[in-house]
Amino acid sequence: MTPTSYGKNDPRLHSEIEAAVGQVIYNPFERPLTSSEVGALLPGCDGYIAGLDYIDRAAIDRADQLKVIARYGIGVDRIDLAAAAEKSIVVTNTPFANAVSVAELTIGMILSLARSIPALTADTRTGGWSRIAGITLEGKTVGLVGLGSVGKQVALRLRAFDCTLLAYDPAADADFAAANRIELVALEDVISQADFLSLHCSLLPVTRGMVNASFLAQVKPGAYLINTARGELIDEAALIEALQNGHLRGAALDAFAQEPPGKDNPLLALPQVIATPHSGAHTDGAMNAMGWGALHDCLAVLRGEEPEYPINLI
Repeated sequence: MTPTSYGKNDPRLHSEIEAAVGQVIYNPFERPLTSSEVGALLPGCDGYIAGLDYIDRAAIDRADQLKVIARYGIGVDRIDLAAAAEKSIVVTNTPFANAVSVAELTIGMILSLARSIPALTADTRTGGWSRIAGITLEGKTVGLVGLGSVGKQVALRLRAFDCTLLAYDPAADADFAAANRIELVALEDVISQADFLSLHCSLLPVTRGMVNASFLAQVKPGAYLINTARGELIDEAALIEALQNGHLRGAALDAFAQEPPGKDNPLLALPQVIATPHSGAHTDGAMNAMGWGALHDCLAVLRGEEPEYPINLI
């Protein structure tokens, strides 16, 4: 049991798993685990409720009786699915549990960028009284790269701001888009027209590093970038360059290529960057939903039943 926020808002999540199995081993480090740390914990385990750990082939090779990896969250990009399948390990996730919470953080980041809320707060606390002019969302264009469960929730919340919504998703829900006044366009159009460009796509080989120098060169000058998805979507060196030369006006990042990013990450030194510690799903509602979903599917597999949200069925 490695998610650092598991059961923090509902202690029944701990009592129920402890009553259902012989022993629960909790995360000893209070952070996502490395491959070697995962590998050291897996021998003798039948079930694994996983946080943002690195569960690669080397880690999975150490599992001698594991039956299920139940992800506490959506992304499974840090799990070697092929290695799990080879050992007949079922992998599940909680695909809808944190969508609202991540969307709410996205809206908060957009507003914080638009109104310079962190900078104004810091200045006022130190005796300043800066009257930095903000920008309204009304009449602006928000571009969503990805219109899955999180992207949809972001779009629903943005409707109240009277802004134009553009979205790109190769498997977009056209009915949802039409019903919610979202224009589905090519990726290039989203990039070039958005005043606020928000990433909501999965980390796949085709999306890894997609926000590179070429991508950023197409972004509308003075636009803002928001990433509440995966840090690996962004070439951080290219992002730093775009911010330093002023092509991008600012960025809000809840995810980094390396987590935690380290105090020496140049992005953290830029005043036009808002940074949070991959906390999009850290709300009472999301943590409870992810906890119960992961617990349900983990126990289902251990009982020989079919889980609700399998990524692979062995």
